[in-house]
Amino acid sequence: MPGTIDSAGAGELRDEAHSVEVLDSEVVFPGRVWDIRRERFGYGEGEIVREFMEHPGAVAVLAVDDEDRVLVIQQYRHPIQTRDWELPAGLLDVEGEDPIEAARRELAEEADLAAAHWEPLITVHTSPGGSDEVIHVFRATGLSATETFARDAEEADIVLRWVALDEAVDAVLDSRVRNGVLVAAVLAAHARRDRA
Repeated sequence: MPGTIDSAGAGELRDEAHSVEVLDSEVVFPGRVWDIRRERFGYGEGEIVREFMEHPGAVAVLAVDDEDRVLVIQQYRHPIQTRDWELPAGLLDVEGEDPIEAARRELAEEADLAAAHWEPLITVHTSPGGSDEVIHVFRATGLSATETFARDAEEADIVLRWVALDEAVDAVLDSRVRNGVLVAAVLAAHARRDRA
């Protein structure tokens, strides 16, 4: 059966919050970084059961220098067995920490940089069918060096590269880079620049 078509097209295009009655909720796999939760909830005339990754949320930083270049970092990601290009980013895993403060912390820890100017760029639900993760991406400018941070695990061999925003857009459109947050942030920054 086809879905309902909104032929009127009235109003602004916007996601809508929609609450349902959760009948049962339990962690079925407690993970090291995040858990897998199973919930049974009422929907329509029946009930549905879904498992999803319970995520604390995250931040990412699109750092832009005075030459309109963006900072990308490369590190190993085991689930895709790839050293992918992405943005400095990290979990919202400090109790009560504001996302902008987490973004400042991550830029320093992963790129040894501070920024004088910060602005929200885009907020993304990375995989809403399987996770409640939301990532707040900030645009950072007025960059300066900070102390050098020690890194371990996958961050031990991070590679940093500055690329022109247009070059980053080309890499996205050619599917040479596939990190979802990087893709969304680069395209958003490009669209905002061109609309300015």
